[in-house]
Amino acid sequence: MINAARFVWVGTCLAVCTAARAGTPYAPSPVIANAKFDFATHERQAPGSDNWAITWADDGHQYAAWGDGGGFGGTNSDGRVSLGVSRIEGANDKYQGVNIWGGKNGENAAKFGGKSYGILSVGGVLYMWVGPGSDTTSYQEARLCKSTDRGATWSKAEWAFTKADRLVMPTFCQFGRDYAGARDNYVYAYDIRLQGNPSRLDVHRPGHIELMRVPKDSLLERAGYEFFAGLGSGGRPTWTKDIAGRCPVFEDPNGVGWCFSVSYNTGLKRYLLCTEHDASFQGNLGVFDAPEPWGPWTTAGYYQNWEKFGSTFFWNFSNKWLSQDGRSFTLIFTGTGANDSWNTVRGAFSLVQSKAGRSKTAH
Repeated sequence: MINAARFVWVGTCLAVCTAARAGTPYAPSPVIANAKFDFATHERQAPGSDNWAITWADDGHQYAAWGDGGGFGGTNSDGRVSLGVSRIEGANDKYQGVNIWGGKNGENAAKFGGKSYGILSVGGVLYMWVGPGSDTTSYQEARLCKSTDRGATWSKAEWAFTKADRLVMPTFCQFGRDYAGARDNYVYAYDIRLQGNPSRLDVHRPGHIELMRVPKDSLLERAGYEFFAGLGSGGRPTWTKDIAGRCPVFEDPNGVGWCFSVSYNTGLKRYLLCTEHDASFQGNLGVFDAPEPWGPWTTAGYYQNWEKFGSTFFWNFSNKWLSQDGRSFTLIFTGTGANDSWNTVRGAFSLVQSKAGRSKTAH
């Protein structure tokens, strides 16, 4: 039995929470009972290249950013770049990756380094959040980059969020093809609230994830950004232009990873958030779902040493490779060791059953 949602104060912020089962920060999902992964479908490519934030573009292909490797067809040393971008063509059971910016036999040379955990296609244009380097160097700033030629060349915004803002490793919420199906005219992006001054990558405690939005035709304009500032009357979200006034939309006392992903599952009508907890590089995957970008969040899965892939740290659901009803999915993941690579596995969500024995319809 799931307890009703309740409002709580977090610092100066009013947030919505649900009662959690033991060990997890939120109650079980009212929609997703569990996820089953078919590791007979597991495919590994691009050894030595990790991260792989992904988006679905207007041309029907997917575009993904990787770090510290040669990309598809390369290795950790063959074609290695700090930051590269690939195009992924085809269906989830028969696809190929093409390096378009950096990497082994890349169509274009990579012109700068860094790391990215957020890439987005909207209006036929690619945008990518980029940190300046490996490890905690990328905490120094998060700068938006733009490509109008499908990743062949990139230009940088003149401004950036900096470490002083305590805002690190932002990522975009993924909707449908070229951002189709978005809830409104805004692009939604999430970030991690930097805690302290860490010297290495690990989970952040307390674990706070925050939300910002910007009109989709103003992504490169810093003045267009506003930040979630808690829930107002009737549980409606409030927004502020003052970055100091922002509030978390997600919390886990067990910590959140230094990178994460968020996507909208159209078939289930749920936002899905994937992040680590407890410790990094241990496969400690948390999958959470919500009806709105700001929550209320519930738990769809909370794993220690996920499927014995204990070195994993970053997971994405591919929106292109979702079934129409949202139940069948392809998960892209990466890690260290053998998992320092591009990995896909197909799977399916089992839905919560109603008392009549039928799966509940998401709404």
